[in-house]
Amino acid sequence: MKNSKAGLIFIFITVTLDMIGIGLVIPSLPDIMRRFVSSETSVSSYFGYFISLYALMQFLASPLLGALSDRFGRRSVLLVSLLVAGFDYLLMAFAPNLWILFAGRILAGLTGANITVAMAYIADVSDDKNRAANFGMIGAAFGLGFIIGPAIGGLLGHYGPHYPFLMAAGMNLLNFLFGLFILPESLPQEKRRQVDISKINPLSSLKKVFDAKHILAFLIIYFLFSLAGQTHPSIWTLYTEKRFNWSTAEVGFSLAVVGLLSAVAQGWLTRVIIPWIGEYKSVAYGSLGYAVAFALFGLANEGWMMYVVLIFSSVFWVATPALQSLISHKTPPHEQGELQGTLVSLASLAAIITPIVTTKLFAMFTAQRTDVYLPGAPYFFAAIVSVVCWLILLRKKEA
Repeated sequence: MKNSKAGLIFIFITVTLDMIGIGLVIPSLPDIMRRFVSSETSVSSYFGYFISLYALMQFLASPLLGALSDRFGRRSVLLVSLLVAGFDYLLMAFAPNLWILFAGRILAGLTGANITVAMAYIADVSDDKNRAANFGMIGAAFGLGFIIGPAIGGLLGHYGPHYPFLMAAGMNLLNFLFGLFILPESLPQEKRRQVDISKINPLSSLKKVFDAKHILAFLIIYFLFSLAGQTHPSIWTLYTEKRFNWSTAEVGFSLAVVGLLSAVAQGWLTRVIIPWIGEYKSVAYGSLGYAVAFALFGLANEGWMMYVVLIFSSVFWVATPALQSLISHKTPPHEQGELQGTLVSLASLAAIITPIVTTKLFAMFTAQRTDVYLPGAPYFFAAIVSVVCWLILLRKKEA
């Protein structure tokens, strides 16, 4: 039990650091792009590409890291990824041009794929009683990272754009040393398996989605949840700057509020709501709640309204850990690494698609010559996706 708790603490810190790395750059990303390009159209395009590139590399690397962790254990893969991430942030801190910055983002995506291994670790040390709560802890780590990341990015970025990256580098390297001494292995030798080369292809990982007939509907919903959920990190900065004339500091503060609410909702409400109404209903109600919330984000015409909608919608954020728990519960222990790799690949695929779709929608409906001015179009897209999730659940009976 002691070793299990130490491992969970380490996983929580690791996922938090991954999200800090993302949150560091989002509030100031348009300004970072303006250092290298002058056209606002190019800024919007590079903004979407920069976010998508990270997800693309996660998509390519997640099945490989999941398979490697099934063969060599979770501990070694996690530690190597942290070490590389630390040096990668140093590279991005001193990037002299846009291309080096993008190269660093490629490497960041590769190391960020360690979320696959982190979730497999959670599955290893969880049982039916605490599985949903432990996956909720991952959600809380995401939220905490989004509290700390924008805050650090806003404060340190005032002194220079490279300071947030230096901080992230130091934190990852310290976490590597922490894990080197305290992280126990969660996958015993007798449960490990050889790496199947055919399964490290990310497309093969996605093919497994269609082979898993008993959880196919839940996997599709997981992808759609991710597709809609990526709207915030993809468009929030551009949307709030354009719609409410928010500064970088205001964007950073608002994202910190998002992270705080996510940490509270997924770290605490998962332990209350899911045992009360069950995993299936948590997902169903969450789908409807997402749809309403995204529509309200798109309709908001005052900045304070965004905070009201955030508070209202946060109760529905228990849907994702509930869905993860449902899927994990229906998968054998020796396939958890591969399953988590598939889930991260689905989420990464959504994170590749959403930034491009939402930034294009935003540009299309906010251009000077547009016939219909509709800056909330990306959020209406997310609302429609959420409704589709609910419709799928209507046809899926609780097992």
